[in-house]
Amino acid sequence: MSTSSTTVSLVLGSGGARGLAHIGVIQWLTKNGYKIQSISGASIGALVGGIYATHKLEVYAEWVLALERMHVLRLLDPTIGRPGLFKGERIMSVLRELIGDCAIEDLPIAFTAVATDLNSREEVWLREGKLFDAIRASIATPLVFTPFRHGSRTLLDGALVNPVPIAPTLEDATDLTVVVNLSGVAEPRVLPPANTSLNSDNSYRRRIARFIDGRQAARVSAEPRHGLLDVAFTSMQAMQDTISQLRLSAYAPGLTVEIPRNACGFFEFWRAEELIELGRERTAQAFARIER
Repeated sequence: MSTSSTTVSLVLGSGGARGLAHIGVIQWLTKNGYKIQSISGASIGALVGGIYATHKLEVYAEWVLALERMHVLRLLDPTIGRPGLFKGERIMSVLRELIGDCAIEDLPIAFTAVATDLNSREEVWLREGKLFDAIRASIATPLVFTPFRHGSRTLLDGALVNPVPIAPTLEDATDLTVVVNLSGVAEPRVLPPANTSLNSDNSYRRRIARFIDGRQAARVSAEPRHGLLDVAFTSMQAMQDTISQLRLSAYAPGLTVEIPRNACGFFEFWRAEELIELGRERTAQAFARIER
């Protein structure tokens, strides 16, 4: 199936840190002769897809592979009295400096970032304007990041209405549509256990909790499965799982790469190496099934 002339429309789904698997998917596709001509992404899918469209994905991959737990925490900028825990300005500033901003319409690859209009509840396709403005709008996860003002609209995470945005690719003149669904069926032991250290998972969770509310820290430590973030993310995951299955059933893409929804936690960006490898592995398996 793989030839140097096989063109691909790539759909990158939402799912927090699991979206680092998108890097591995793209690496496998390009290494095996597929030419990505179009990308549509929601949330982390918009972030990784947009960066790939600038031809600087390896720069981003190198940066994210160097992230450690405390680096992730330092990228969070807490808010006071605003509709979101973090402003999202710090991470956007770092990425703009790392990658460089540009207009979407000037990208060498067709790119769509999907967001949600807070007032109309409509799905919004961002196909022009500043790349990182579109990405910031698409990653505006409720509770986590504040909504983003884009022109006359106030936008939220695209995953609220379309976690796997296939529709923007339907008119593409490509040979194959590849969808990366980060809401795949849960599996036991998807990744190796995290390394234990002074910055263990519980410590990491407590530090994030202190950004939210110092009084929550003890509860998150004592009841890690029932903390504020856990309830919020589990609820959002349940919603995204349902919408993703409906979208995949409605559009029946040419090939779907499934990443288990329990591969890692929402903020575990420090597990980049394992997640990128998971993306490569699951892409290879998906293509092997098609070939069989």
